[in-house]
Amino acid sequence: MTPATLSAVVFVLSLTCGFPAPVPHEKDSDLTENEIRFAEKYLNILYSSPSNPAGVLLKKSSKTIGTKLKEMQSFFGLEITGKLDEDTMDMMKQPRCGVPDVGEYNFFPRKLKWSRYNLTYRIENYTPDLPPADVDKAIKKAFKVWSDVTPLNFTRLRTGVADIMISFGKKEHGDYYPFDGPNGLLAHAFPPGEKLGGDTHFDDDEFFTNDYKGYNLFIVAAHEFGHSLGLDHSRDPGSLMYPVYTYTQTSHFLLPDDDVQGIQALYGSGDRDPNPKHPKTPEKCDPDLTIDAVTELRGEKMIFKDRFFWRQHPQMTEAELVLIKSFWPELPNKIDAAYEYSNKDLIYIFKGRKFWALNGYEILDDYPKKINDLGFPKSIRSIDAAVHNNANGKTLFFTEDKYWSFDEENKSMEKGYPRLIAEDFLGIGEKVDAAYQRNGYIYFFNGPLQFEYSIWSKRITRVLRTNSILWC
Repeated sequence: MTPATLSAVVFVLSLTCGFPAPVPHEKDSDLTENEIRFAEKYLNILYSSPSNPAGVLLKKSSKTIGTKLKEMQSFFGLEITGKLDEDTMDMMKQPRCGVPDVGEYNFFPRKLKWSRYNLTYRIENYTPDLPPADVDKAIKKAFKVWSDVTPLNFTRLRTGVADIMISFGKKEHGDYYPFDGPNGLLAHAFPPGEKLGGDTHFDDDEFFTNDYKGYNLFIVAAHEFGHSLGLDHSRDPGSLMYPVYTYTQTSHFLLPDDDVQGIQALYGSGDRDPNPKHPKTPEKCDPDLTIDAVTELRGEKMIFKDRFFWRQHPQMTEAELVLIKSFWPELPNKIDAAYEYSNKDLIYIFKGRKFWALNGYEILDDYPKKINDLGFPKSIRSIDAAVHNNANGKTLFFTEDKYWSFDEENKSMEKGYPRLIAEDFLGIGEKVDAAYQRNGYIYFFNGPLQFEYSIWSKRITRVLRTNSILWC
């Protein structure tokens, strides 16, 4: 991650600025004129380079619209076409931070940072969405995210002017950089400096919460304070400084490693980090890649790893990495096993002693349930892997060195189980990390290896690297 060189000027790219030509888009797309105008405004705010330090655009950007689209597509890992296609439009519609994604603003010295470690902040007003005490708690916790990994200290002021002034406002809220109403841009922050430097503003047309509903104030604030301290946006989808809002677990929040590296490049490391092991975003082509679970959902493969999963559609060339919490805030941050039961259009997700049933991306009512409801003895505390065999209607559950067979039709465990994995599936080892079935084969994952196992001949036909499931 590179430290920011953003200035307050970036926000003057208002919605009224025009373009020399219409946004190029796919001719066969179903985009409306309103969507095309929205895309123009999005690019104008977030992917234009202002050419004067006075804060007023005197002339249109020299960038072509196609260039801006390519920059945006490159930043988010989309197919770089220079045209407004459906995937690009979908990304533009995601709620996000109002700070631009391009670090080409050279009105301040590079590697912008505060020259001191002791900083002050003041909360000027409150949102009606939360009790003031909850706002105070979220703001304090958001600053602690950064002070835990640096020598920085943050002290709250009740009156006067602080280094970082925090406020809630709507539309034009006093800094000439208006918000855009509900959804869209959630907040913005100014980089370190005098006057507006460091100040953070939240769009009070949004619904701020202290849970996964609406927009979690702690998550939004922690991201914006990264900008207040000098950080730019990150391309890492697992990073706190990724520009698109994503809910993540807040009760035991750990700052991702990408953000730690970025902030410590500016201020150095502190001496009180309570959680020195910061989560890293998995690399799909890591030769030592291991995975937690695999399942299909209506033809799309989902490969789970830590707090993420890759979405792999058969018609797409690249797998999309997303956070589990961004789809299912109610699910745990990390899962143990998953499988699809296509006869009922369901997938099942397991974590510890609990499991959830999902229809599409909707969690069914009355879940989670306990794995003991499936017939497991109370001594079983978790499931390592699960795979459903469409041919016989049985689901195999793997735990430690044993496996069980579950009859989906009768909703009961078959007699004679558990059995030893090593005895019935020769060559795959004594433990299974993940498994899925396709075209008469079960693919077993054990560490960095996967084993292609023929259901009919009951033998291994190929041994592959685990990362080959992601076309590596």
